[in-house]
Amino acid sequence: MKQGIHPDYHKVVFMDSSTGFKFVAGSTKQSKETVEFEGEEYPLVRVEITSDSHPFYTGKQKFTQADGRVDRFNKKYGFTDANSDK
Repeated sequence: MKQGIHPDYHKVVFMDSSTGFKFVAGSTKQSKETVEFEGEEYPLVRVEITSDSHPFYTGKQKFTQADGRVDRFNKKYGFTDANSDK
């Protein structure tokens, strides 16, 4: 690697703003805030969404397109499947 052209890579604590969940990861992000985490002091970077608050990872995701288009149309206008009796 060329010397002097790469950003400083160091450990940083990322904190979820909505839940307070914290984790340590390597990053080039800089921060003036610091926090003590597991006995060491790290720069603190606040983020809006992490795996602790994201709907996909928490299981609180809403599935709006569960039905197909034809099924939704039939349900909306009260049609039944003509082939279901056979």
